[in-house]
Amino acid sequence: MHYRLIGVGNAYTFELSGSSLLSVGRAVTNDCPVVDPTISRKHAELKVTPGGVEVTDGGSSNGTFVNGVQIDKSLMVPGDEVTFGKVVFRLEVVTPVRAAPPPAAGGAPRGGATIVRQIPKTGEALSLGGQGKIGDSVPGSDPADKDRRRLAILLEVSKGLTRSADIEALLQKIAEYAFQVLEADRCAIQLTDEFGTLHPKISRDRRGERASSDIPQSISRMAVDDKVAVLSDDAADDQRFTGQSVMLQKIKSAMCVPLIGSESRVLGVLYVDNFSLKRFNETDLDFLIAFSGIAAVAIENGQLAERIRKEALARSNFERFFTPHLAARIASSPDAVKLGGDKRRVAVLFSDIRGFTALSETMNPDVMAKLLTEYFTEMVECVFRHGGTLDKFIGDCVMAQWGAPIGEHDDCDRAMQSALDMMEELDRLNARWRTEGRPVIQIGIGLNVGDVFAGNIGSDRRLEYTVIGDPVNVSSRLCGAAGPGEILLSDPFRAALGAPPPLESLPPMELKGKSQALPVFRVKR
Repeated sequence: MHYRLIGVGNAYTFELSGSSLLSVGRAVTNDCPVVDPTISRKHAELKVTPGGVEVTDGGSSNGTFVNGVQIDKSLMVPGDEVTFGKVVFRLEVVTPVRAAPPPAAGGAPRGGATIVRQIPKTGEALSLGGQGKIGDSVPGSDPADKDRRRLAILLEVSKGLTRSADIEALLQKIAEYAFQVLEADRCAIQLTDEFGTLHPKISRDRRGERASSDIPQSISRMAVDDKVAVLSDDAADDQRFTGQSVMLQKIKSAMCVPLIGSESRVLGVLYVDNFSLKRFNETDLDFLIAFSGIAAVAIENGQLAERIRKEALARSNFERFFTPHLAARIASSPDAVKLGGDKRRVAVLFSDIRGFTALSETMNPDVMAKLLTEYFTEMVECVFRHGGTLDKFIGDCVMAQWGAPIGEHDDCDRAMQSALDMMEELDRLNARWRTEGRPVIQIGIGLNVGDVFAGNIGSDRRLEYTVIGDPVNVSSRLCGAAGPGEILLSDPFRAALGAPPPLESLPPMELKGKSQALPVFRVKR
């Protein structure tokens, strides 16, 4: 009887046959090596018997369990689960691959021998009608030596691939490892996008040159859609693969394995083929399945690292203008950085230092830069403290807004409170600067609300998130009209306040660009 241990939640697969004892353990010298910290170097022994597989614990640190019960020795039958440490396997009977009978005279040509193996649920090979037994190892090669090389490659892969976070470099490594152990003429990797469409990433021959032809879609789609590993002894003569590319490329033998990530999500396919008389066999398929499991983990980790890197970069850029919470929400959005925008109702604040040009002419540049840095730091903190967005610095002017890209019902109240905080923080700064013998400054603030265009403005090389429209211009004009220590606001802004501070009405002001004088209010301080 021939059995197979199939990994549950892992990519290990081991063939069990014969009458000799088979060792299981962490050391690579074991018959069934399982590299996991919960498994002892010589964890257990297996023996095939007429009634099943006998498993004996070898005094392991973390124990051996059959169907959840810890054992010293037990007989497993097909369907039982055995756990070494924390690594789980299921015992299955291997169904021999049978050749399909020859077709009747005048019938359709018979297909090439094909094995389709589920990933990773059953791992059972099925005969789908072929020309006989899948070819053995290439003549002249030592099977034991080849197994040792393959095991060494898998161990190297598990270390080497997980260290690389760059996807392109990672895919190149996967192809190199595949050529090291498989006698393939071509290796190709395709990855899926968010819609499940396959996109070519790597396609090269043994010499490292780019292959001119793509993977036959009839083979790759079967692997992706059914989540199965496919081995075809003669793809060109296999009626399951009727695409023209198989015929035109004269593919003799091919294997295609889905790259399955977490939550059984198909990340893509790993494909190898031959154009010569060499044939892949079941041992090759076993290796490719195990290899693809490690590769899928590495690819998924690489994609996650790349996504985290991009989001971190975007967040670091956005945090200069948005509150950290809002920056995180924007950075995680796939549409965060693109040209265009939309119409939004926003509250706009302009704050400007009075008489700064004359003051700067009397100051040392380093002293002026230090003073501005301290001033801007406190002003921006006032904006962020109340959920605002720093739009830009314009010389010694601060422009901020509330309502874009995400608005709240009390945006005007937040902007008002931010303006009041700015005045209070400036009073504290001036008090400290006086004690240090440094110049003091005064600011004027203008506030307005209205519908504006909000979005990323610029070119593909440089984008700037900003708001544009008449309400912005009015806020700027009010700021320019405000005296030292004054906060001026428009009538629409006053009407939108839920909890207005004490205000006094001023005579209507004629502002540049407006045909009529506008009602204006000043905050009583």
